Amino acid sequence: MVWFTSLSSTEWIFIFLFLIAYAVYVIRLYRISRALQSGATRFAVKLVLRSAYFALFLIALLGPSFGDTSREVKSIGKDIFVAVDLSQSMNATDVQPSRLEKVKYELKNIVEAFNSDRIGLIIFSSDAFVQCPLTYDQSALNLFIETLSTGLVPSTGTDFAPPLKLAMDKLLSEESTANEVKSKIIILISDGEDFGESTADVASEIEQNKLTLFTLGVGTESGSKIPTRGGFKTDASGQVVISQLNARDLKNLAYLTGGKYFEINENINDVNRMISAINDLEGELRDSKTIDVSANKYYYFLALALLLVAIDWLWSIKVLRI
Repeated sequence: MVWFTSLSSTEWIFIFLFLIAYAVYVIRLYRISRALQSGATRFAVKLVLRSAYFALFLIALLGPSFGDTSREVKSIGKDIFVAVDLSQSMNATDVQPSRLEKVKYELKNIVEAFNSDRIGLIIFSSDAFVQCPLTYDQSALNLFIETLSTGLVPSTGTDFAPPLKLAMDKLLSEESTANEVKSKIIILISDGEDFGESTADVASEIEQNKLTLFTLGVGTESGSKIPTRGGFKTDASGQVVISQLNARDLKNLAYLTGGKYFEINENINDVNRMISAINDLEGELRDSKTIDVSANKYYYFLALALLLVAIDWLWSIKVLRI
């Protein structure tokens, strides 16, 4: 027999004090019974009855488990690839402390929210690279997130096609069935305009393969300067560049794939809404196994104890008749 719980030292103290008080009560009743020359048999039966249901209540409280039963345990989860734009404009400070630092902070929240799912990380600007493959390891993911910087990729503009194509290929290369593909998700995080020419074609492939795409825009319409080591980024004519959030391409991409667009700016943070939207998606069955478990049978002892309480209450002993 296996016990579900155990009594603490405090509970044992209360039980001990109760037993002492009850013993004093029994001795007092016994003396009264002797003085009145009442029969001792009924008194003894009452004592045994009350001791029995007290013990049964204690056993039920401890939760006795016995007898084997089989239970099916299913492992259900999602595969999520997060593609993060690391072009220089992500250093803009219109979202404090900067767009990239804000994204890094929110990515850790996303990793924590989906700790039972596999998450991978892709970095991109004009090209894309797998920074972390799909993994359950939150510590490794957070380490990769912490090292994100705009210096990790070439700064030659932003192209959404490479990260989307890379994420799609990686997700589809995983073993899956047609019914499970809905649990494969891409999150594209960027602040800028898409300068690629093949994004629409990749978006069409994503839709055809029934992958889910969410886009997350980071920045503001008013924008800000882009800090560099020597001051601020300038264009070919020497004018300081003002980087603004271009939500149009991100919204269009979400529309083309049947996904959703979310945003982080100075007033709005849609990350929690995006997490809720992902949670609403059905995960895929990864594994299923049958295990033998012991069933908690406390209710047998509780029912018997209550029955004895009812008998005790209905059966009274008359020690004095007037």
